[in-house]
Amino acid sequence: MEILGIKIDNFSREEILKKVEDFLNEEKFHQIATINPEFVLEAQKNKKFRNILTNCDLRVADGVGIFFAFLRFGKWLKCRLTGVELMEDILQIAERKNLNIFLASWTGSLSSWKETRDAILKKYPKLKIDGDNIDCKNTFYVLRLTSDIIFCNFGAPNQEIFLDSLKHQNNAKIRLAMGVGGSFDYLTKKTPRAPKFAQILGLEWLWRLILEPKYRFKRVLSAVLVFPIKILLDHKKIIINK
Repeated sequence: MEILGIKIDNFSREEILKKVEDFLNEEKFHQIATINPEFVLEAQKNKKFRNILTNCDLRVADGVGIFFAFLRFGKWLKCRLTGVELMEDILQIAERKNLNIFLASWTGSLSSWKETRDAILKKYPKLKIDGDNIDCKNTFYVLRLTSDIIFCNFGAPNQEIFLDSLKHQNNAKIRLAMGVGGSFDYLTKKTPRAPKFAQILGLEWLWRLILEPKYRFKRVLSAVLVFPIKILLDHKKIIINK
């Protein structure tokens, strides 16, 4: 299904993880994006970001606004999966397959790549994890990797742009690349996740607003006000693929 020109794949959790398994069995670069209303709005004004999302190998729905956008036009979203949840699913698969992980951590984030690595190894001790702390504003950063999977926490659109650039740097070893936003901070517990009931009800945005009102206000306003209005006013731009 396309929402305001941005394609979002409508798969169940099992189908998503089957796609991940298939990607990891292929010796070529695959990019995953977890798309929420902010992604869709940013893509309206950022052509480069829009093109990258279009060319991603898998676009997973993240954010309750995406669920309601599907519902508004008579389509049931099979699965809404957050970045940290999908990341943990991928880590489980990677441990089972004995694959290598690389963590690209923004220098301004709460959690360094080493802190994130240590938190991951407590749950998945068999994983081999490398990483680096990177200035996401350095568009000339060149990274030569021998890892199978890379996770990046720069936030959209920087993380998607950065990961897309890697496939043009002869990083043939990378099989899976995914931007994970604040997931590193969730894993290190420097940012607490919303209570389970809030996650189920799709109210994580409210929890984040309470924790970081100054930082989150503008983003939440876009997700819960601007996005629904655009959906209602620009409904002719939404295409439902049967």
